[in-house]
Amino acid sequence: MNMDNKKIASQEITLKELIDKAKEWYFYLLSQWKVILLAAVVGAALGLTYSFIKKPIYTASLSFALEDEKGGSGGLGSALGLASSLGLDFGGGGGSIFTGSNLTELFKSRSMVEQTLMSPVVFKGKTISLAEMYIQNNEWRDKWSSNPKYAAIQFLPNSKRINFTRVHDSILGLIYTNLSKTALSVGQRDKKIAIINIDVASTNELFSKFFCEALANNVSDFYIQTKSKKSRENMFILERQTDSIRRELNGAITGVAVAIDNTFGLNPAMNVRRAPSSRRQVDVQANTAILTELVKQSELAKVTLRKETPLIQIIDRPILPLAKEKFGKSEGIVMGGFIFGFLMVLGVILKRILS
Repeated sequence: MNMDNKKIASQEITLKELIDKAKEWYFYLLSQWKVILLAAVVGAALGLTYSFIKKPIYTASLSFALEDEKGGSGGLGSALGLASSLGLDFGGGGGSIFTGSNLTELFKSRSMVEQTLMSPVVFKGKTISLAEMYIQNNEWRDKWSSNPKYAAIQFLPNSKRINFTRVHDSILGLIYTNLSKTALSVGQRDKKIAIINIDVASTNELFSKFFCEALANNVSDFYIQTKSKKSRENMFILERQTDSIRRELNGAITGVAVAIDNTFGLNPAMNVRRAPSSRRQVDVQANTAILTELVKQSELAKVTLRKETPLIQIIDRPILPLAKEKFGKSEGIVMGGFIFGFLMVLGVILKRILS
């Protein structure tokens, strides 16, 4: 019993000491209220200043849906297409780079972003590239004016990557990193709806709008060309073969006419002189049969190309004025005052502990 009483007494003493220590710290912090209040006021002033300096963020949003007839026939193709839009994979479409979330990642790829940055836009009465517009908006030219390595760097509209130097690639890489990390967002807002949304945020309203639309157009062109590439090449080959056979047929028909003219009024007993005409007639018949089949295959190839060319339907485009997110004055005052006040409290506590 004595040991239990001692343990209880020890616990009561420890709790009392803890309460006394808390009171001691409370009164100590209360005695430093002027310093803490001054820090909060300074923080609030800095937060208010930041709210004036901080540029607003403009977000451009674009949504679209995909319609691809090449997905199988009947209900099975529709079911697999629906499952793919929901992010499910049953192994039926292996090999396509546009299945699942690959399409959304295509929007964020460096190749598509850099190609979009080379798109021409009209800004302040001049036709420039989106890369140049980004550089001007971030005032990089002013920083490069004293460096000859960057002063002469230009990003002309529709420039090809083959003409870029290492410095060009370095700058484009920095722009791509900035855009992909914070500015560019691509995805489905609802997994049950097969609509893809593109959001581009920047401090320049026009850049957000122009870049969002240009990126959608570039990816759309790449997607359509890639999906229908084999069918298009097959159609071009059939068209070239059809033109070639048609020329051969026209030549054979002319040859038959020439041979008949040469043997007109010939003695019927002289059959050898009629041999060239007979050979030309065989060529006409053979080329006619080949041309008929090629024309049929060419028309089928055109139908297949139209069927395999996917449709990208734009639903909503960014419309000015864009949604604006601004760091408010009251928000700056509250956040600045709280952060600086909290840091001053920590500093006062640390100072007493060390002393």
